[in-house]
Amino acid sequence: MRAGRLLARLSAAPALLVAAWLAVSLPLLLAGAFRPAPAIALFVPVAAVALWLGLRDRPGRDDAGDGGPGGVPFPRWSFWGVAAIGAAFLVLQVLMAGEQIVVRRDPASYAQFAAWLAEHGSLPIPQDRAAFGGGDPALGFGSPAFYVVGDDLVPQFMAGLPLILALGDWLGGPYAMLAMAPLLGACAVVAFGGLVARLVGPRWAPAGALLLALTTPMLWVSRATYSELPALVLLLGGLVLLYDARRDEEHERARVPGEDAPRLRVPPEVAKAFLGGLALGLIVLVRIDGLRDILPVVVFAGLLVGFRRRTGVPLALGLALGAGAGLAEGFLLSRPYLDYLSASVEPLLLITGLLVAATVVMAVALRWGPTGSRLRRLGTALRHGRAGAAAALLTVLVVLAFAVRPLVQTVRREPANFDDEVNVHFIEQVQKLSGLAVDGTRQYSELSLYWAVWYVGVPALLVATFGAALLARRLVRGNAPEWLLPFAMIAWTTVLVLYRPGITPDHPWAARRLIAVVIPGLLLFAVWGTAWTIRRIRRNGYGPRATRRWAVGAALVLLVPIVLSSGGILVSRTEQGEVAAVRELCARIGPDRSVVVVERATADRFLQVVRGMCGVPAARTAAGAKPDDIRRVIGKIYAAGRRPVILGAEARQVAPFAKAEHVVAVRTRQDERTLTEPPDGTWGLSMDVWMAQPPPPRERAAVPS
Repeated sequence: MRAGRLLARLSAAPALLVAAWLAVSLPLLLAGAFRPAPAIALFVPVAAVALWLGLRDRPGRDDAGDGGPGGVPFPRWSFWGVAAIGAAFLVLQVLMAGEQIVVRRDPASYAQFAAWLAEHGSLPIPQDRAAFGGGDPALGFGSPAFYVVGDDLVPQFMAGLPLILALGDWLGGPYAMLAMAPLLGACAVVAFGGLVARLVGPRWAPAGALLLALTTPMLWVSRATYSELPALVLLLGGLVLLYDARRDEEHERARVPGEDAPRLRVPPEVAKAFLGGLALGLIVLVRIDGLRDILPVVVFAGLLVGFRRRTGVPLALGLALGAGAGLAEGFLLSRPYLDYLSASVEPLLLITGLLVAATVVMAVALRWGPTGSRLRRLGTALRHGRAGAAAALLTVLVVLAFAVRPLVQTVRREPANFDDEVNVHFIEQVQKLSGLAVDGTRQYSELSLYWAVWYVGVPALLVATFGAALLARRLVRGNAPEWLLPFAMIAWTTVLVLYRPGITPDHPWAARRLIAVVIPGLLLFAVWGTAWTIRRIRRNGYGPRATRRWAVGAALVLLVPIVLSSGGILVSRTEQGEVAAVRELCARIGPDRSVVVVERATADRFLQVVRGMCGVPAARTAAGAKPDDIRRVIGKIYAAGRRPVILGAEARQVAPFAKAEHVVAVRTRQDERTLTEPPDGTWGLSMDVWMAQPPPPRERAAVPS
């Protein structure tokens, strides 16, 4: 098999497999039957069909799988380079991966969501108040990322990533679940290499994969369970599939009239367009703000339908099915999360509805003779006018606007709810540690372009701006049609994310907002701009050897700032020892226990851990609860036929109820937290849990005071 075909298939397969798994697992979860046997039994045939349909080429297409525009020959070293980079990235990330299962930030929240699904296969999570004698005013059951809804708990976030992580848990327990993050990261690196091969050229594919793999955000998110990982795999894979669908359709349209062609029940371009749309739509099941990112796909599908392209309708159907599945999960299973985000979700849904309606009108207008001819004439006039130069200038001006933004704006946000107040306090603490002026309402969003520069470097930003401006001009002039959708998605999402990142601004935490689209997009533009420059150098009379030297030098100019930025965390391990600590905690608690956590931070961190991974009911004491209240709860637990366990952060917090035992003592490192400069190291992290097992009330009464 040709090297180009191998890379084409290797870079599309991860998105097809992720989409197949989500397509199978979501209906099972909605039915409360997400268990290993039915899920895997359904996944195998669905994945086989998806791979067969998504990886086929049109018979007789000579350039099938070459991966490069214009039929550029695909050297074997390019395929092996991308494959080697992906494999090396996977090995490094598995070795460096963290064990974030104790709930402090989102990765552990996702891990606990997944652990519950892997064990129980349904939602919501019962509070099990009967295990505490019917509950008590002194008890609470909620914790960060797990909302109290009646007598149940509903996990925060969308279910896409937990459904994927649950498969790892089934295959090998917590360590395998955590290893899904490096695997997804490696898949994203390979998919990016495949997209670079298609849009820039096969010889640039290894450089693109290496640049993405060595950025700090890519290294960082691939070491923990972040939702950006499957979203990135679906995004890149969806774009790859739609590029291949376009090539297949062009091959069919270019066929000589009357020439015999094989009859296919499902033409490859139709299958790939549907699967590409499905992959892009399923981003919503992983991240609700993915709905914003895929809005350009709606318009693109409308254009294809309007121009009577065979791929338009299947793309629209796949996109609607994937996004509809995400919205269905959100409103049926993650409704409290959407309610919390209602200030941004409701306007986004309104914009989406209006855009869909406008796109339908546009498609009808393009297909109807009188309006269609006028719109085509308008497009021709734009292509031959100055609109192309205006688009290029606008691209540069947008980047300049973000560059000067810190000089004219300081972004602040007043807290609107309890979570906002917690973030204000957190930002104040980081400001104090960093020696900055204390103002917890600061969002630092005006620095968003500089965040990107921290991670990709000034040369990459400059070349990306140059490349994006050239592409904007080409697209307006009707050239480079294969870039239309990638350019639209990257430009749209990058501008919105840089304007309003919508995330707690400490780094590397805030870098996760950039890795979903912004950083891959900038690198894609930068590699294209570099390749364009090298082609110009070659056309000016330089020989092959000199051109290669220029190409290597240009690649190094892009690579060196990225390596310098990520060097501080490249081989730094964080969040170690948590799996072993939790296993020891569960063993010390034992079965048939009801756990009461009497200290706030310990409850925030361990309440769902105990409930989901230890498999025993857990509650926390309410604000203002007294020792006598806790003793009353202890008696009610015994009356319910169970044994109580008291947990706290210090011995003195549990000692009033029984002998204190030190059951968790984690000493590890955590991510650095910076606000105005790039992260380059780690901080220390300690976690302690003390336990007491109160005796039955009669035994307590017999103990002399």
